[in-house]
Amino acid sequence: MSVEVLDPGPLSTLQDLGRTGWAHLGVARAGALDRGAAALARRLVGGAPDDAVVETTIGGIVLRTGRAVTLAVTGARCDVRVGRHQVAHGAPVTVPAGAVVTVGAALVGVRSYVAVAGGIDVEPVLGSRSTDTLAWVGPPRLAAGQVLALGSPGRWPEPPAAVVVRPREAVLRLRPGPRADWLAPGAWAALHGTTYAVAPDSDRIGLRLAGPRVERRAGELPSEGMVLGAVQLPPSGQPVVFLADHPPTGGYPVVAVVEDADLDLCAQLRPGDPVVLRTA
Repeated sequence: MSVEVLDPGPLSTLQDLGRTGWAHLGVARAGALDRGAAALARRLVGGAPDDAVVETTIGGIVLRTGRAVTLAVTGARCDVRVGRHQVAHGAPVTVPAGAVVTVGAALVGVRSYVAVAGGIDVEPVLGSRSTDTLAWVGPPRLAAGQVLALGSPGRWPEPPAAVVVRPREAVLRLRPGPRADWLAPGAWAALHGTTYAVAPDSDRIGLRLAGPRVERRAGELPSEGMVLGAVQLPPSGQPVVFLADHPPTGGYPVVAVVEDADLDLCAQLRPGDPVVLRTA
């Protein structure tokens, strides 16, 4: 069982739950950026919680099935077609052998997830099938002509679930970070309710925010460990939210940490989208 990549789009990678336990050796976790959307896609095709799925970025992907398979597309809203026929987004679809499946460009959001019954069966690297786009650990980015083997289907697919509706206003809740004392007096209070825009250079490594400068003390720190959702404050005063492919260490002060429940939203924010910060 296999699927062939006909057109990988701007950036399509394989992602599972990520590789844990290697940060002390400088290896990031990686894994699906929108964890909820990836988990839903797996459930819809009856997959295991750690099955590898395809994560697309903005431009979608085109695949051809080697035999009949069940697949589902979740995450960023997009058109999904089997041949010339449009099929449901966020629901399991049985696709015949030799069919061309087109996952269109994202209409709302950034990243779509394609799960296939049995999961994508590539060789794990350090216990994970995830692609790390900073260190390029794991499978390489998908390329045209690549054939992806599939595992054996497991449970019966689950019926379509209610689609998660993202709030119209993107809000990231912040807790004080380990270096909150590096903020200038009054800076923490000033962050509450402040609106930033997503910067164009945001990616799987970090969500970069552009807006009012956050004042902090001068100087730098020795490099220290980073966690998912850490908010670093470089000398520019423009916050950076570390996402799945973040480096394990960094030298700018971590003045805040984003609530874990808000991190999936970061995966679907486009350049220019407004983001409101809320401090605890």
